[in-house]
Amino acid sequence: MIRFSGLPKTLKNFPSDLFKQWLKEVVCKEKFSVGDIFYIFCDDDYLIEINKKFLNHDNYTDIITFSTSKKNNIISGEIYISIERVKENSKNRKDTFISEVARVMVHGILHLMGYGDHAPDEKNEMRQKENNYLSLLSLKNS
Repeated sequence: MIRFSGLPKTLKNFPSDLFKQWLKEVVCKEKFSVGDIFYIFCDDDYLIEINKKFLNHDNYTDIITFSTSKKNNIISGEIYISIERVKENSKNRKDTFISEVARVMVHGILHLMGYGDHAPDEKNEMRQKENNYLSLLSLKNS
C-alpha cells in the first residue's frame, strides 16, 4: 500500500491515484512488489532534524528514505520529502513543481530497491532510471 501524509496546500489537487498506480508500475518493472510505503511531505526544518538525528548530517536535502523491508522482493519504507527543497529544485531545473515532486518520489522508490546515488556512476544510473520512469507518467491533466 502506498500512502501520502502532510500534502501541502500547493498540492491540493494532487492526483494521488495516478501517482500510486505509476509508482506501483515502477516497482513492478523493477521486479519488486509493493509493501507499505509512506510518503511524508514536510518542511526543511523537519527534514534537517531527521537528517541530524538519524544520519548525522547537518545539511538540507530534498528526500530521506528509510527502508523497513523485511523481505528482499517486497519494498516497504518511509520517504520524507521537503516541499521547500522540491520547490527550489523545480526552479533550478526549470521544471514544473509537480514534475519535480514526481522525480523525488520515484527517487525514493529507487532507493528502497537498493539504488544508490553517492558515487558518480550511481548518480548516472539513478538519473537514467528517474528519467525513464518519469516518461511513463502523464501529468498533462494534473
